[in-house]
Amino acid sequence: MSTQAAENNMDLPLILCIDDDAQVLRAIVRDLKTQYRNSYKIISTTVVNEALDSLLELKNKGETIAMFISDQRMPEMEGVDFLEKTKQFYPEARRVLLTAYSDTDAAIRAINTVQLDYYLVKPWGPPEEKLYPVIDDLLDDWQHIYQPAFKGIKVVGYQFSQRSHAIKDFLAGNLIPYQWLDIQTTDEARRLLQLNGLEQKDLPLVFFEDGSYLADPSIMEIAGRVGLNPHTKHDVYDVVIIGAGPAGLAAGVYGASEGLKTLLIERRAPGGQAGTSSRIENYLGFPTGLSGAELTRRAIAQATRLGTEFITPQSVKEIRQKDGYKKIILEDDTEVNTRSVIITTGVDYRKLETKGVADFTGAGIYYGAAMTEATACKDKEVFIVGGGNSAGQAAMYLSKFARNVYILIRKEDLTSTMSAYLIEQIKATPNIRVRPKTEIAAALGTDRLEQLVISDLETDTTTTETANALYIFIGAKPFTEWIQLDIIRDDKGFIETGRQLKAYEQFGKIWKQARDPYLLETSCPGVFAAGDVRAGAMNRVAAAVGEGSMAISFVHKYLAEVK
Repeated sequence: MSTQAAENNMDLPLILCIDDDAQVLRAIVRDLKTQYRNSYKIISTTVVNEALDSLLELKNKGETIAMFISDQRMPEMEGVDFLEKTKQFYPEARRVLLTAYSDTDAAIRAINTVQLDYYLVKPWGPPEEKLYPVIDDLLDDWQHIYQPAFKGIKVVGYQFSQRSHAIKDFLAGNLIPYQWLDIQTTDEARRLLQLNGLEQKDLPLVFFEDGSYLADPSIMEIAGRVGLNPHTKHDVYDVVIIGAGPAGLAAGVYGASEGLKTLLIERRAPGGQAGTSSRIENYLGFPTGLSGAELTRRAIAQATRLGTEFITPQSVKEIRQKDGYKKIILEDDTEVNTRSVIITTGVDYRKLETKGVADFTGAGIYYGAAMTEATACKDKEVFIVGGGNSAGQAAMYLSKFARNVYILIRKEDLTSTMSAYLIEQIKATPNIRVRPKTEIAAALGTDRLEQLVISDLETDTTTTETANALYIFIGAKPFTEWIQLDIIRDDKGFIETGRQLKAYEQFGKIWKQARDPYLLETSCPGVFAAGDVRAGAMNRVAAAVGEGSMAISFVHKYLAEVK
């Protein structure tokens, strides 16, 4: 199929012309291009089957067809039949039949059978009198109902599906735009399923910009298709940073800017817990605040511009020491050699072990802000468990959508766990209610969360309440279970660094250097820790950024002594 369009017209709606007579086709395309080339792409073919085959690809790619113009007498298929078949792909498009005078009866019948909008008797010249006024009216009518199609990744699935949520969360966390199509509420979702011969058992589906798709894909499959998780470029790195939260991103920026061969590995999505925050209002230099996603986007752009390599989603299974180098073993058994390591893996939200919670995780129950699901909370009853800043920021964000937001806490009030500015904002928001001395006793539902059983800790009574969504923020544990080296951790699993290591009996058996560990150095020389994963960290975004950048200065000192 040939495309008659200027290079800058790539996102324009299409007019598709088909006629088995190449001379007639050239004439109609020439006239249409003369009048409409700035507003529409004109594509054409002489072969019916080629046109039909292209419709599915165009639909999957998100292209929009405004009008079909088809000749009536074609050897493979009559124009009326062709226009009938186009309805399942583009029901709103306008349909015009080119006919000889002798075929006008068939054209008139087609007005009813295929909802034909107009028939043009050949020849149609002069076009200024017989073609353009007709096409103008039809396109003007179509423009009133035209909604530009989304160009990019489309995700089709069930709103309350754990698999669908995981895919949306991954794409959003990696700042990849996508369109969500709920199979239960969106005609377009059902149409894509039908046109591609797919069934609901194939969900979730991910359609890509080139029109191809994956059925029930793994996160790694999606990552490969969107250009994440590339191969490493160097045999040996100066520093590998494990974890792309604020500390890891800061280390990436400073490492690359100071000439180190720097690799940043992230198991899920960049930004860490801060990346899911709807609004960070106490970060220096942003008086009106900024979202975690925006901070992450800026940091990634800065780090990659300076030369940091970035791999995601990829987990580290193990760090080994060999011949003075560190060997990073990834989850797919890829090995990465490096001279130094900075661990910035941060923390995970603690799991709520209450009855029913695990059953509906990803289907109405979410750990962390889960901003991808916020719009589904419109006019709904939403609950939040936890009294920290993350919970408060989530409550403020969700209050823009939900009918009511309830914050459940075991304490008397929020003063000991939440920043004063957030407490004041919550007090001033009429649809947020703080419910002290309460906890969740059970989560109930069928295929999704529907109710919560809530205990009153003072009266020892319970109530069963309608709950459309539950967001859990009940503290965090360090993500350090994967570490197998002789790296000393405290009793809660946080990594000890610097002079604090001397308080541990086993330190003397492990540390064999003539010097003391540097401030952010672990009990393994050349392996550093920064941010929330480190024992004694301040658990603030600014503190994590400071530690990440500071860690690079200690990397320089370490590299200088081992040359």
